[in-house]
Amino acid sequence: MKYARLIWVNLTRNKRRTILTALSVAAALFLFVALRSVNTTLDDARQVGSESRMMVRNAISVVFPLPEAYHSWISTVPGVRRVTWGNWFHGIYQDRRDFFPSFAVDVDGYFDIYPEMVVPEDQEQAFRRERTAALVGTGLMERFGWRLGQTISLTSLIYSPDQAWPFTIRAVYTPLPGWTDEAFYFHYDYLYEMSEWTQPGWYILELEDPSLAATIAATIDEHYENSRYATRTETERAYLAGIASMYGNVGLLINAVGIAVFFAILLVAANTMMMAARERASEVAVLKTLGFSDRLLFGLVLAEAAAITAIGGLLGVVGAKLLFEGTGFQGMGLLPGFEVKLRTATLGVSIAIVLGLISGLLPAWQAARLPVARTLRRVA
Repeated sequence: MKYARLIWVNLTRNKRRTILTALSVAAALFLFVALRSVNTTLDDARQVGSESRMMVRNAISVVFPLPEAYHSWISTVPGVRRVTWGNWFHGIYQDRRDFFPSFAVDVDGYFDIYPEMVVPEDQEQAFRRERTAALVGTGLMERFGWRLGQTISLTSLIYSPDQAWPFTIRAVYTPLPGWTDEAFYFHYDYLYEMSEWTQPGWYILELEDPSLAATIAATIDEHYENSRYATRTETERAYLAGIASMYGNVGLLINAVGIAVFFAILLVAANTMMMAARERASEVAVLKTLGFSDRLLFGLVLAEAAAITAIGGLLGVVGAKLLFEGTGFQGMGLLPGFEVKLRTATLGVSIAIVLGLISGLLPAWQAARLPVARTLRRVA
């Protein structure tokens, strides 16, 4: 620590260069942390789904509906405790950029299966009684400044895009960890009455025993195998993993961007340290004449390089954490629970320090091998 002041003086000798280098590293680490947080959020989403719930959807794609008649037969499958259904509404509020997840659901059974949404009893009853009532997440309420009892109008990109759909907010739910707080739910009956060709988009099953999942899935899919609406039945966790895979190979993207980020940090830090080493060649020679060993000078230059990238890394990581947590970013409801985890932040800063050390190897080696007599003669 007794050489910390010397390292600090060297860092502040050219303040503009040091600041620009640190900011370059900060920008690169901000990008790395943001993309990696997307990956960790998707990984967490795959784990949120319950193994005691199953999803039945069209075998072709989730965008194709299923007949309502399926509900009665699926309810009789051994091991199925209860069945409910939902449909994607794709609601828009005022502007197409104001996208959020919106669903028409079977009110009588949907919320019994999903305890992840905590709703006050009086609000839940008010929501159940009114055909045009809506249940809204706390995040969505804050995002648009809505209030309980307010009547709003949505349009749908699927159902009569030019038609206004009035809803009255009768209930607000608070989600458990991992569940989005920016979703909008309303009565499936309302959608059915307003659109004649409406059918359930998927069925949700609550199982008596999660160990029966494979048997139940095989029973349902075999039953409808040769029908016009063949099904694919899977656990909710597997279903969410499939939805996450629709984003593409996020891991590959993050790795590719990560390599680019690391390479950029390495070039920026190495360039800074090489310039600093050339400018201070005479000073290094003087330090050697004063008794500074080659090993000590090697360590000081490495520490200086690591300090620059560490400062930049901290700025990038802290900036990302403050920005995303301060704005409550959830990717328009598609990334519920988005956060910069401690392990992501630690990894980012650690990588910055390691790359700083690597970028300082050549300047440090040059400083340690610097010929004193020749350097001082050149200065004279």
